[in-house]
Amino acid sequence: MLDRMGLSHRLTHRPAALSGGEQQRVAIARAFVAEPGLVLADEPTGNLDQETGDIIAVAMFSLTRDSGAAMVLVTHDRDLAARCDRTVAIDAGRIAG
Repeated sequence: MLDRMGLSHRLTHRPAALSGGEQQRVAIARAFVAEPGLVLADEPTGNLDQETGDIIAVAMFSLTRDSGAAMVLVTHDRDLAARCDRTVAIDAGRIAG
């Protein structure tokens, strides 16, 4: 799974030696290695720069599709939300239009 995430060369590194984007890719690998039926992702690209966020998004959607899992993704990023099959907007604690 680390190979698929482009991190096989970092296998022996401690978490503190990894960048934020690398840590996020490790978290995704950990989530998918267990072959879940459902993945819950809360702001998976929230603290990342645009380029790293795009890499993370592509990996998550690819792994979700290939594994047959469902993903519930929470984000404030409208571009990331637009990649989803379905979206639900919440405004002031209520489902919006």
